[in-house]
Amino acid sequence: MEKMVLWTRQVPQVWDELVKTGSYSVKEAYIREKNDTISDFYLELYRWYTKEARKHIAIAGELEYPVWLSTDESSMLQPVADSVILKVEAPRDKILLCNMTAWEYRVNYWYIPLDNDDECKHNEELKRYGIGNESDLVLTDKGNFYPAMRRKITDSWDRLFTSIPKKPADYAATMWEIKKEWVSEVREY
Repeated sequence: MEKMVLWTRQVPQVWDELVKTGSYSVKEAYIREKNDTISDFYLELYRWYTKEARKHIAIAGELEYPVWLSTDESSMLQPVADSVILKVEAPRDKILLCNMTAWEYRVNYWYIPLDNDDECKHNEELKRYGIGNESDLVLTDKGNFYPAMRRKITDSWDRLFTSIPKKPADYAATMWEIKKEWVSEVREY
């Protein structure tokens, strides 16, 4: 079975849960605790991500939210006080890679372009229509006046899972569960 080595920065309670139960998955309460007043934004985003991810990878039905991991140790989230870095060696079929640049576009409700030329053409189209804030096409009634543009944007979001980043370190990995036996190293800070 092919495995991938990944890194994730977590709060110490994640490691405690892994030791106690043998597995960890993100719960809504964890997202609410971490993100406070902007929790609903992340919950909606992560629910969308999981729904779309199910088209690309098998995810158990009860698992709703992704765990984010780095594919390269040099680009992982760096340790901070009261954190742990987990080195995870997980089965490849439990991991979904995504393009982090594309993720940034999706988080902002923007069109994910095929390439630089496609992005320029899209921006010119927005300019022709007098659209200054692209995310308004998804987040407000403005999208009702430009349904084809809105659809173009939302349809492009699947590229998050299929577009290849410019450098391998720009991939992020997501999993919906980490098992204790996959953790090969724990660094506590």
